[in-house]
Amino acid sequence: MSQFALADFTAGLIVAADLVAALFFGRFYRDTRDRLFLWFSAGFILLAVQRASLAAADLLPLDPIWYYVIRLVAFLLFLAAIIDKNRS
Repeated sequence: MSQFALADFTAGLIVAADLVAALFFGRFYRDTRDRLFLWFSAGFILLAVQRASLAAADLLPLDPIWYYVIRLVAFLLFLAAIIDKNRS
C-alpha cells in the first residue's frame, strides 16, 4: 500500500468517525432538545466536510486557508455550545 493510499484511507476513517459522532449527537438532540448536542452535531459535520475536502484537494483546489477556516468554525461552534450550556 502506497503512502498516498494510506493517507486517503486514514482520511476516510476520520470522516466516517466524524459523521458517526454527528449522528450520535443528533440523536441525543432529538431525545433531549438540548442545543449543546445540536451544536456539537453541526461541528462534527463541519469537521467531516473539512477532512473530506482536504482528502479531495486534487479534485477541488481551494486556497489552503479555507480548510483551516472550516476547522476554526467547527471548534468555535464547540466553544459556543459549551459557553451557552454553562451560561444558562
